[in-house]
Amino acid sequence: MSPKATAIPRQPMREQPPLERIGNFEEVPLGYTEEQARVEAGRCLQCKKPKCIEGCPVAVDIPGFVALVHEGKFAEAARKIKETNVLPAVCGRVCPQETQCEELCVLGKKGESAAIGRLERFAADWERTQGLVERPRTAPPTGRRVAIIGSGPAGLTCAADLARLGHDVTVFEALHEMGGVLVYGIPEFRLPKKILREEIDALRDMGVKLETSAVIGKLATIDELVHEDGFDAVFVGTGAGLPHFMEIPGENLLGVYSANEFLTRANLMRAYSFGEAADTPIARGKRVMVVGGGNVAMDSARTARRLGAEKVVLAYRRSRDEMPARAEEIHHAEEEGIEFHLLTVPVELRGDEMGRVSSAVMQKMELGEPDDSGRRRPVPVEGSEYEEPIDVAIIAIGAGANPLISSTTAGLETNRRGYIVSDPETGATSIPGVYAGGDIVTGSATVIEAMGAGRRAAAAIHQHLMEVRRSTEARAEV
Repeated sequence: MSPKATAIPRQPMREQPPLERIGNFEEVPLGYTEEQARVEAGRCLQCKKPKCIEGCPVAVDIPGFVALVHEGKFAEAARKIKETNVLPAVCGRVCPQETQCEELCVLGKKGESAAIGRLERFAADWERTQGLVERPRTAPPTGRRVAIIGSGPAGLTCAADLARLGHDVTVFEALHEMGGVLVYGIPEFRLPKKILREEIDALRDMGVKLETSAVIGKLATIDELVHEDGFDAVFVGTGAGLPHFMEIPGENLLGVYSANEFLTRANLMRAYSFGEAADTPIARGKRVMVVGGGNVAMDSARTARRLGAEKVVLAYRRSRDEMPARAEEIHHAEEEGIEFHLLTVPVELRGDEMGRVSSAVMQKMELGEPDDSGRRRPVPVEGSEYEEPIDVAIIAIGAGANPLISSTTAGLETNRRGYIVSDPETGATSIPGVYAGGDIVTGSATVIEAMGAGRRAAAAIHQHLMEVRRSTEARAEV
């Protein structure tokens, strides 16, 4: 790379103007042009011992693909990424690169790190829009069958890796469209469904069978998948989709949503296209309150704004410094007119004579000593209560483990919070041949961390299946 690389500023990405984008559900960042991508790629120092790879849970060859972008070999760059990442267009949009690969970039020590995520997105988009996507090569069939439960990032990654290795893979998804949290939890303006579908289609091209509306634990148990349907191994990647509530008075009023339900209606059920392509009931409030400070809270608030809310209040019980959402998402929310009520929490929701939420009793907080998370604990300020008029409330304070799999699988060990216990390196659970990874093991985490878990589990499942095959063949010879 050029010795003047460090003098090149990080290339900004074009975006829809705030006043324009709050009136549509189209993507906000518009991506790099070819020229911008090559200039940004030219900033990479091509370190001999690249730390950025260490920050990537799926170990993408970051200097390798960035160098190819700089050379103008865009399709080759996309294929380099896909050697370890089956969802590059997704990860380029929603992964928190600033706290992973980019955080370890040497350029960041004295200035701004290389825009690795934006370059990943560019390469994947270029390959797709030019019609140059190639079907991944797969090994000869092994004769072994694997069931993947859940089509989120962990399940899709595990499925892709196992298919490449020659295994017969079936993915079971409980909802009517593949993608898990990628399709029901992330708004269209952050991750267009068309792009996700095209990346999922690559798995179908590899021979992966995709079954929707298949609720494992109801349709069939894990035991039945193995002993009746003939699967040789199972991977559980069902995520953490059981919504948490605050347990305050009034949460059962009409117009009070969990973020899971609100975003599912708006995303997967296309409530945003009300009166056009879909007719999904959703409360379109004029004064909306969202409770929480993570990416899901930002997604909920920004979605409510696009659905016509005149005022959207985001209540978070800590300060901005403790807010877990990505800086980019906070910035976009502020640009779109979301009002941040920091160090504030609702203690009661009140309703009208029809049983609909009409206001929230809010209480101010102050930060005390750190709690188990390492963040300073919010402490109520006496006498600070006030009433905030609202007509919709969205609770976005996290989610827990859905108990369906654990409650129908004898011998499957879970921890006190209901998450499946598995080996962090292999994903192996307490049941031989059954593996798990992603949010159903760790609790809510990032897309790329779930993908890393899927990759590790796929490698372990392959090793297990090959050992079983060798053992079977040895017995047959005797």
